[in-house]
Amino acid sequence: MAEHIVASFDEDLEHIDRLLRDMGDLAGAMTQSATRALLTSDTGLAQRVVSDDAIMDAKQLELDERAITLIAKRQPMAQDLRAVVGGIRMAADLERIGDLAKNIAKRVGAVGQGAAPRKLSHSIDTMAGMVLSQVKAVVERYAERDAAALTALRDEDEKIDTRYTSVFRELLTYMMEDPRNITACTHLLFCAKNLERVGDHVTNIAENAYYILTGEQLPVQRPKLDETQMTVDR
Repeated sequence: MAEHIVASFDEDLEHIDRLLRDMGDLAGAMTQSATRALLTSDTGLAQRVVSDDAIMDAKQLELDERAITLIAKRQPMAQDLRAVVGGIRMAADLERIGDLAKNIAKRVGAVGQGAAPRKLSHSIDTMAGMVLSQVKAVVERYAERDAAALTALRDEDEKIDTRYTSVFRELLTYMMEDPRNITACTHLLFCAKNLERVGDHVTNIAENAYYILTGEQLPVQRPKLDETQMTVDR
């Protein structure tokens, strides 16, 4: 009987992990598709991203329900309890990444019929690639139970902050040089900010995953290199 209970409990935990992996895959796909849709003015692809958000929401709801039921029935302790509660937290961040991707996709129609000029889209495309690699990696590193890699991944967010500051300044320069660029650049600025926020959610996931695996918290304070506020204030 005890062995049956343990096996059933392990299956419940594995199902939560599987949902997290599914949500991580979907978050990466939505982020990639939303950015591509914005830069190529692909309204069909953008609409698919918006539709995928409902799938993301459903997966988060399923995970939450399973986690709450598991806590009520099994009363897990120590690392098992951290895994369940941490899974809920990570799912919330993954769901938020889906929301940010949806927000980017919704801007495709507002940009207009023509794709953004390459000189305006190159920097945002590069930044999107950096963010996408982090989204894809964070759940994988957790699935591999690699705490050291999660620490390194969390610290990589500084590079995204730096890149966002660079994109912000570059797009402002384009707008000042030619007012015809203002509409496209404004939407790309919102896109860049959403991507930077995706990076912040990846940081949250990495921190929660690290805590689940080690029982220790990573240092709370991590320097933020987003200097856009200073740019605006000057």
